[in-house]
Amino acid sequence: MSVEKVEYKGWANCYKISNGEVELIVTGDVGPRIIRFAFIGGENIFKEYPDQMGKTGEAAFQLRGGDRVWKAPEDPIATWAPDNVPVTIEVTPNGVVAREPVEPLTGLQKEIAVSLAPTGSNVTVYHRITNHSLFPLEFSPWALTMMAQGGMVISGFPPRGHHPQNLEATNPLTMWAYTNLADPRWKFTRKYLTLRQDPNNNEAQKLGMFNQDTWAAYLRKGEVFVKRGTADPSKQYPDFGCSFETFTNNEFLEIETLGPLTKLAPGKTVELVEHWGLFRNVKLDAITDDDLDRAILPLVRQVPAV
Repeated sequence: MSVEKVEYKGWANCYKISNGEVELIVTGDVGPRIIRFAFIGGENIFKEYPDQMGKTGEAAFQLRGGDRVWKAPEDPIATWAPDNVPVTIEVTPNGVVAREPVEPLTGLQKEIAVSLAPTGSNVTVYHRITNHSLFPLEFSPWALTMMAQGGMVISGFPPRGHHPQNLEATNPLTMWAYTNLADPRWKFTRKYLTLRQDPNNNEAQKLGMFNQDTWAAYLRKGEVFVKRGTADPSKQYPDFGCSFETFTNNEFLEIETLGPLTKLAPGKTVELVEHWGLFRNVKLDAITDDDLDRAILPLVRQVPAV
Protein backbone atom coordinates (compact mmCIF):
# COMPACT_ATOMS: atom_id res chain seq x y z
CA MET A 1 0.00 0.00 0.00
CA SER A 2 1.23 3.47 -0.81
CA VAL A 3 -0.29 6.96 -0.72
CA GLU A 4 1.76 9.68 -2.37
CA LYS A 5 1.24 13.25 -3.46
CA VAL A 6 1.52 13.52 -7.25
CA GLU A 7 0.88 15.88 -10.15
CA TYR A 8 -1.96 14.76 -12.41
CA LYS A 9 -2.79 16.44 -15.71
CA GLY A 10 -2.06 19.95 -14.51
CA TRP A 11 -3.16 19.61 -10.88
CA ALA A 12 -0.12 19.76 -8.60
CA ASN A 13 -1.85 18.50 -5.46
CA CYS A 14 -3.31 15.10 -6.22
CA TYR A 15 -2.93 11.91 -4.20
CA LYS A 16 -2.30 8.49 -5.70
CA ILE A 17 -3.44 5.45 -3.74
CA SER A 18 -1.98 2.16 -4.97
CA ASN A 19 -1.48 -1.42 -3.85
CA GLY A 20 0.67 -2.45 -6.82
CA GLU A 21 -2.30 -3.81 -8.76
CA VAL A 22 -4.69 -0.85 -9.09
CA GLU A 23 -4.46 2.86 -8.44
CA LEU A 24 -6.81 5.74 -7.67
CA ILE A 25 -6.16 9.46 -8.05
CA VAL A 26 -7.93 11.87 -5.68
CA THR A 27 -7.78 15.58 -6.52
CA GLY A 28 -6.65 18.15 -3.96
CA ASP A 29 -6.98 21.33 -6.04
CA VAL A 30 -10.73 20.81 -6.63
CA GLY A 31 -13.31 18.40 -5.38
CA PRO A 32 -13.78 16.20 -3.57
CA ARG A 33 -13.25 13.98 -6.64
CA ILE A 34 -11.81 10.57 -7.45
CA ILE A 35 -10.65 11.34 -10.97
CA ARG A 36 -8.94 8.04 -11.87
CA PHE A 37 -9.40 4.32 -11.17
CA ALA A 38 -7.31 1.92 -13.23
CA PHE A 39 -4.94 -1.00 -13.25
CA ILE A 40 -1.35 0.13 -12.85
CA GLY A 41 -0.33 1.61 -16.19
CA GLY A 42 -3.79 0.99 -17.61
CA GLU A 43 -6.46 3.20 -19.11
CA ASN A 44 -8.74 5.20 -16.82
CA ILE A 45 -12.18 3.59 -16.63
CA PHE A 46 -13.56 6.98 -15.54
CA LYS A 47 -14.47 9.86 -17.81
CA GLU A 48 -12.10 12.86 -18.00
CA TYR A 49 -12.73 16.20 -19.72
CA PRO A 50 -9.29 17.16 -21.07
CA ASP A 51 -10.15 20.87 -21.31
CA GLN A 52 -11.13 20.91 -17.61
CA MET A 53 -8.12 19.05 -16.25
CA GLY A 54 -5.69 21.12 -14.17
CA LYS A 55 -8.05 24.07 -13.78
CA THR A 56 -9.51 25.59 -10.62
CA GLY A 57 -11.56 28.52 -9.47
CA GLU A 58 -14.27 28.54 -12.12
CA ALA A 59 -17.47 30.34 -11.13
CA ALA A 60 -19.76 27.57 -12.40
CA PHE A 61 -19.85 23.84 -11.70
CA GLN A 62 -17.52 21.78 -13.93
CA LEU A 63 -18.30 18.18 -14.87
CA ARG A 64 -14.57 17.25 -15.06
CA GLY A 65 -15.25 13.50 -14.72
CA GLY A 66 -14.60 10.83 -12.11
CA ASP A 67 -16.60 10.18 -8.96
CA ARG A 68 -18.31 12.89 -6.87
CA VAL A 69 -21.00 13.32 -4.20
CA TRP A 70 -24.15 15.42 -4.64
CA LYS A 71 -27.48 15.96 -2.87
CA ALA A 72 -30.73 14.57 -4.27
CA PRO A 73 -33.37 15.24 -5.51
CA GLU A 74 -31.60 17.24 -8.18
CA ASP A 75 -31.87 21.00 -7.86
CA PRO A 76 -30.49 23.09 -10.76
CA ILE A 77 -28.93 25.57 -8.31
CA ALA A 78 -28.10 23.90 -4.99
CA THR A 79 -27.21 20.46 -6.36
CA TRP A 80 -24.95 22.02 -8.97
CA ALA A 81 -23.01 24.09 -6.42
CA PRO A 82 -19.41 24.52 -7.70
CA ASP A 83 -16.65 22.31 -6.28
CA ASN A 84 -13.82 24.25 -7.89
CA VAL A 85 -11.72 25.19 -4.85
CA PRO A 86 -8.97 23.26 -3.01
CA VAL A 87 -9.95 20.55 -0.54
CA THR A 88 -8.18 19.35 2.58
CA ILE A 89 -6.57 15.93 2.28
CA GLU A 90 -6.12 13.64 5.25
CA VAL A 91 -3.90 10.62 4.58
CA THR A 92 -5.09 7.40 6.25
CA PRO A 93 -3.40 3.96 6.45
CA ASN A 94 -5.34 2.68 3.40
CA GLY A 95 -6.20 5.85 1.49
CA VAL A 96 -7.28 9.44 1.98
CA VAL A 97 -10.17 11.63 3.07
CA ALA A 98 -10.85 14.63 0.79
CA ARG A 99 -13.01 17.35 2.36
CA GLU A 100 -14.24 20.55 0.73
CA PRO A 101 -14.82 23.85 2.56
CA VAL A 102 -18.41 24.58 3.53
CA GLU A 103 -20.30 25.61 0.39
CA PRO A 104 -21.39 29.26 0.68
CA LEU A 105 -24.43 28.58 -1.49
CA THR A 106 -25.83 25.60 0.44
CA GLY A 107 -24.20 25.47 3.88
CA LEU A 108 -23.21 21.87 3.09
CA GLN A 109 -19.76 20.31 3.33
CA LYS A 110 -18.99 17.27 1.19
CA GLU A 111 -16.23 14.71 1.63
CA ILE A 112 -15.11 11.46 0.05
CA ALA A 113 -13.09 8.90 1.98
CA VAL A 114 -11.27 6.18 0.02
CA SER A 115 -9.94 2.91 1.45
CA LEU A 116 -8.10 0.48 -0.86
CA ALA A 117 -7.60 -3.17 0.03
CA PRO A 118 -3.94 -4.29 0.42
CA THR A 119 -4.32 -6.67 -2.54
CA GLY A 120 -6.75 -6.99 -5.41
CA SER A 121 -9.03 -4.20 -6.59
CA ASN A 122 -11.60 -3.81 -3.83
CA VAL A 123 -12.17 -0.21 -2.73
CA THR A 124 -14.52 1.17 -0.11
CA VAL A 125 -15.76 4.71 -0.80
CA TYR A 126 -17.60 6.79 1.78
CA HIS A 127 -19.60 9.71 0.35
CA ARG A 128 -20.51 12.11 3.17
CA ILE A 129 -22.42 15.40 3.44
CA THR A 130 -22.52 17.52 6.62
CA ASN A 131 -25.16 20.18 7.25
CA HIS A 132 -23.50 23.40 8.43
CA SER A 133 -26.57 25.56 7.83
CA LEU A 134 -28.76 26.96 10.61
CA PHE A 135 -31.75 24.77 9.78
CA PRO A 136 -32.56 21.08 9.23
CA LEU A 137 -32.36 20.09 5.57
CA GLU A 138 -33.94 17.05 3.92
CA PHE A 139 -32.08 15.36 1.10
CA SER A 140 -30.37 12.13 0.03
CA PRO A 141 -26.65 11.54 -0.45
CA TRP A 142 -26.02 10.80 -4.12
CA ALA A 143 -22.84 9.15 -5.47
CA LEU A 144 -22.25 9.75 -9.19
CA THR A 145 -19.51 8.02 -11.15
CA MET A 146 -18.82 9.24 -14.69
CA MET A 147 -17.58 6.47 -16.97
CA ALA A 148 -15.40 6.78 -20.06
CA GLN A 149 -17.00 6.63 -23.49
CA GLY A 150 -17.72 3.45 -25.41
CA GLY A 151 -18.88 1.06 -22.71
CA MET A 152 -22.12 -0.41 -21.39
CA VAL A 153 -23.69 -0.44 -17.94
CA ILE A 154 -25.47 -3.51 -16.57
CA SER A 155 -27.64 -3.51 -13.46
CA GLY A 156 -29.76 -6.26 -12.00
CA PHE A 157 -33.43 -6.14 -11.11
CA PRO A 158 -34.58 -7.51 -7.74
CA PRO A 159 -35.12 -11.30 -7.76
CA ARG A 160 -37.69 -12.34 -10.36
CA GLY A 161 -40.65 -14.65 -9.76
CA HIS A 162 -43.62 -16.15 -11.55
CA HIS A 163 -47.33 -15.49 -11.93
CA PRO A 164 -49.56 -16.31 -10.10
CA GLN A 165 -47.24 -17.36 -7.28
CA ASN A 166 -45.68 -13.87 -6.94
CA LEU A 167 -48.36 -11.18 -7.13
CA GLU A 168 -46.66 -8.35 -5.24
CA ALA A 169 -44.77 -5.51 -6.93
CA THR A 170 -41.01 -5.72 -6.52
CA ASN A 171 -39.62 -2.30 -7.50
CA PRO A 172 -40.25 1.01 -9.27
CA LEU A 173 -38.77 1.79 -12.67
CA THR A 174 -38.56 5.59 -12.87
CA MET A 175 -38.54 7.65 -16.07
CA TRP A 176 -37.57 11.24 -16.82
CA ALA A 177 -39.24 13.50 -19.37
CA TYR A 178 -36.45 12.74 -21.85
CA THR A 179 -36.42 8.97 -21.29
CA ASN A 180 -37.14 7.06 -24.50
CA LEU A 181 -37.42 3.31 -24.05
CA ALA A 182 -37.40 2.87 -27.84
CA ASP A 183 -33.81 4.16 -27.96
CA PRO A 184 -31.60 1.29 -29.18
CA ARG A 185 -29.01 2.01 -26.46
CA TRP A 186 -31.39 0.42 -23.96
CA LYS A 187 -31.73 -3.34 -23.78
CA PHE A 188 -33.68 -5.29 -21.17
CA THR A 189 -33.64 -8.94 -20.28
CA ARG A 190 -35.82 -10.62 -17.70
CA LYS A 191 -33.20 -10.09 -14.99
CA TYR A 192 -31.11 -7.13 -16.18
CA LEU A 193 -31.18 -3.57 -17.46
CA THR A 194 -28.41 -2.45 -19.83
CA LEU A 195 -27.55 0.93 -21.36
CA ARG A 196 -24.85 1.48 -23.98
CA GLN A 197 -22.78 4.68 -24.21
CA ASP A 198 -22.59 5.91 -27.82
CA PRO A 199 -20.23 8.84 -28.58
CA ASN A 200 -22.27 9.54 -31.74
CA ASN A 201 -25.66 9.90 -30.03
CA ASN A 202 -26.19 13.15 -28.14
CA GLU A 203 -29.74 12.38 -26.96
CA ALA A 204 -29.78 12.11 -23.16
CA GLN A 205 -31.27 9.00 -21.57
CA LYS A 206 -31.96 8.15 -17.93
CA LEU A 207 -33.75 5.54 -15.83
CA GLY A 208 -33.89 4.77 -12.14
CA MET A 209 -35.03 1.86 -10.00
CA PHE A 210 -34.89 0.40 -6.49
CA ASN A 211 -33.02 -2.73 -5.57
CA GLN A 212 -32.06 -3.62 -2.01
CA ASP A 213 -28.85 -5.07 -3.46
CA THR A 214 -27.98 -1.98 -5.47
CA TRP A 215 -25.20 -2.64 -7.98
CA ALA A 216 -23.99 -1.76 -11.43
CA ALA A 217 -21.20 -3.01 -13.71
CA TYR A 218 -19.61 -1.05 -16.55
CA LEU A 219 -18.04 -3.11 -19.34
CA ARG A 220 -15.52 -1.37 -21.60
CA LYS A 221 -12.65 -2.81 -23.67
CA GLY A 222 -12.66 -6.08 -21.73
CA GLU A 223 -12.55 -4.37 -18.32
CA VAL A 224 -15.43 -4.22 -15.84
CA PHE A 225 -15.93 -1.67 -13.08
CA VAL A 226 -18.40 -2.72 -10.36
CA LYS A 227 -19.96 -0.51 -7.70
CA ARG A 228 -22.23 -2.00 -5.08
CA GLY A 229 -24.26 -0.80 -2.11
CA THR A 230 -27.26 -1.73 0.00
CA ALA A 231 -30.63 0.05 0.11
CA ASP A 232 -33.16 -0.06 2.93
CA PRO A 233 -36.69 -0.93 1.71
CA SER A 234 -38.20 0.46 4.92
CA LYS A 235 -37.04 4.01 4.07
CA GLN A 236 -38.09 6.60 1.50
CA TYR A 237 -35.82 7.26 -1.48
CA PRO A 238 -35.89 10.18 -3.94
CA ASP A 239 -37.19 10.18 -7.52
CA PHE A 240 -40.18 7.92 -6.79
CA GLY A 241 -38.04 5.52 -4.78
CA CYS A 242 -34.72 5.10 -6.59
CA SER A 243 -31.58 3.61 -5.06
CA PHE A 244 -29.95 3.34 -8.50
CA GLU A 245 -29.97 5.61 -11.56
CA THR A 246 -28.06 5.68 -14.82
CA PHE A 247 -27.66 8.48 -17.34
CA THR A 248 -25.93 8.79 -20.69
CA ASN A 249 -25.34 11.20 -23.54
CA ASN A 250 -22.64 11.35 -26.22
CA GLU A 251 -19.94 12.40 -23.74
CA PHE A 252 -20.16 9.88 -20.88
CA LEU A 253 -22.29 7.39 -19.00
CA GLU A 254 -23.03 7.90 -15.33
CA ILE A 255 -23.63 5.23 -12.68
CA GLU A 256 -25.43 6.63 -9.67
CA THR A 257 -26.47 5.29 -6.25
CA LEU A 258 -28.69 7.13 -3.80
CA GLY A 259 -29.25 6.93 -0.07
CA PRO A 260 -32.58 7.38 1.72
CA LEU A 261 -34.11 10.81 2.19
CA THR A 262 -32.85 12.13 5.52
CA LYS A 263 -33.87 15.17 7.55
CA LEU A 264 -30.42 16.28 8.62
CA ALA A 265 -30.09 18.55 11.64
CA PRO A 266 -27.38 21.25 11.73
CA GLY A 267 -24.00 19.74 12.51
CA LYS A 268 -25.02 16.22 11.50
CA THR A 269 -23.58 14.08 8.69
CA VAL A 270 -25.20 11.63 6.28
CA GLU A 271 -23.13 8.90 4.60
CA LEU A 272 -23.51 6.69 1.53
CA VAL A 273 -21.08 3.77 1.31
CA GLU A 274 -20.10 1.93 -1.86
CA HIS A 275 -17.75 -0.97 -2.55
CA TRP A 276 -15.91 -0.98 -5.87
CA GLY A 277 -14.03 -3.57 -7.88
CA LEU A 278 -12.13 -3.60 -11.18
CA PHE A 279 -11.69 -6.65 -13.38
CA ARG A 280 -10.05 -7.38 -16.73
CA ASN A 281 -10.12 -9.97 -19.52
CA VAL A 282 -13.92 -10.10 -19.42
CA LYS A 283 -15.77 -11.34 -22.50
CA LEU A 284 -19.51 -10.96 -22.94
CA ASP A 285 -20.88 -12.87 -25.90
CA ALA A 286 -24.44 -11.51 -25.91
CA ILE A 287 -26.86 -9.50 -23.81
CA THR A 288 -28.90 -12.40 -22.48
CA ASP A 289 -29.66 -13.61 -18.98
CA ASP A 290 -27.41 -16.63 -19.45
CA ASP A 291 -24.45 -14.63 -20.74
CA LEU A 292 -24.78 -11.92 -18.09
CA ASP A 293 -25.11 -14.59 -15.41
CA ARG A 294 -21.87 -16.14 -16.65
CA ALA A 295 -19.72 -13.09 -17.38
CA ILE A 296 -20.91 -10.33 -15.03
CA LEU A 297 -22.69 -11.77 -11.99
CA PRO A 298 -19.63 -13.61 -10.60
CA LEU A 299 -17.68 -10.31 -10.68
CA VAL A 300 -20.44 -8.51 -8.80
CA ARG A 301 -20.35 -11.23 -6.14
CA GLN A 302 -16.61 -10.63 -5.65
CA VAL A 303 -17.39 -7.07 -4.53
CA PRO A 304 -18.77 -7.07 -0.97
CA ALA A 305 -22.25 -5.76 -0.30
CA VAL A 306 -22.27 -2.88 2.19
